[in-house]
Amino acid sequence: MDNSQQTNKFQIIKRDFYTLIKIQDEKLDTFLAPSLKSELVLLASNREKNIIMDLSDVKYCDSSGLSAILVANRLSKNSNGIFVVSGLQPAVERLINISQLDTVLNIADTVEEAERIIKQNEQVKEEND
Repeated sequence: MDNSQQTNKFQIIKRDFYTLIKIQDEKLDTFLAPSLKSELVLLASNREKNIIMDLSDVKYCDSSGLSAILVANRLSKNSNGIFVVSGLQPAVERLINISQLDTVLNIADTVEEAERIIKQNEQVKEEND
């Protein structure tokens, strides 16, 4: 299944066991974060629980961008899913490390690695059920 929805700033692609949010802007900031947050709330209300946010195009992130990332993380946890952020560019990675969010977030280098993290998490949940 590959349902895709796109704004000019980010693309949402629904896959079998997760939803991919590809940020297609160099800045995840005050201008983009509110629409991203409302989209995340919509995803959560549609029972989407596993989310990968691909930030490979994002070169700058401010506090409202970090807030959107944390909203995604919280919504995934609340629905018993997992949130993985991937493709961190140096400036964004530095901000996440300085904010000590690297201890809170699941971080992957690539979307493929993020997929593996989610698959492993799903397998562990199945084994525990």
